[in-house]
Amino acid sequence: MTAKEAQIAGAVLMIRPVRFESNPLTAESNRFQGRTGLSTEDQQLRALREFDDLAAMLTDAGINVIVVDDTAEPHTPDSIFPNNWVSFHANGRVVLYPMQAENRRTERRGDIIDSLVERHGFKVSEIIDLSHHEQTGQHLEGTGSMVLDRTNHIAYACLSSRTHLEPLGDFAQRLDYDVVAFDALDRHGIPIYHTNVMMNVGESVAVICAEAIPSAEQRDAVVARLRETGHEVVTLSFDQIDAFAGNMLELRNADGERVIVMSTQAWNSLHDEQKNALQKNARIVHSSIETIESSAGGSVRCMLAEIHLPT
Repeated sequence: MTAKEAQIAGAVLMIRPVRFESNPLTAESNRFQGRTGLSTEDQQLRALREFDDLAAMLTDAGINVIVVDDTAEPHTPDSIFPNNWVSFHANGRVVLYPMQAENRRTERRGDIIDSLVERHGFKVSEIIDLSHHEQTGQHLEGTGSMVLDRTNHIAYACLSSRTHLEPLGDFAQRLDYDVVAFDALDRHGIPIYHTNVMMNVGESVAVICAEAIPSAEQRDAVVARLRETGHEVVTLSFDQIDAFAGNMLELRNADGERVIVMSTQAWNSLHDEQKNALQKNARIVHSSIETIESSAGGSVRCMLAEIHLPT
């Protein structure tokens, strides 16, 4: 068994948008996106402002934020969500993932990985490239498709057109993870496109929209596994999922304090009891990213690729 690693990271990678806009190639599988009447120019301007505010808030909270500018060409409208194409692990491994939309595949940038090593002092021992699964129409979009319990080496994954069993098994075998795969549907019976929309696993608290798992057997198995690994389970509603409350992330700041980050919309959707459960565990910070959420159908967690690499 691979040695345990910390569940939460103290550093994150963020990609500053250059040509952000709602991506037509991802709209079919992501019903959260495209809910805006803004021009492409206004989408970029507002998203850039929201991005900078979020990065500044995280920095003020003591998180090590590494910002890399996107490139104008090739056009990558969703590059603001780097956690879908890459994950960084405590044993020095970097994993590259197979993406469903063709215009998201060029988000994978070796120069960013090189920069983490050369400019920021992180160590990379191996790059595991799973992108070849794209050739057979099999996808696994990083820590969007999977919610990782890194300490216990469990990958939670709801299956969809962006999350297939073959690359999921490939990931699990190469990184020595157990897989907890399940089906999850939104309130309209449509498959949830990414697991991190409906759940998050922190150090001692997990949030999940359990009612999104229609199979009682699968639902009970997922919740039981979370509890078996010592997590307090906070249950979310469909309304809260629609407000991106499932798309939160727990980090650790420079003082060793646990920090949970989410969007302001997500925070406002939570009930007092849920807020209290989270605040007992960590400091909460939130930032408004309404344009990013409505245009691209992703939220704060999607914008952060945790860096667990050794230094």
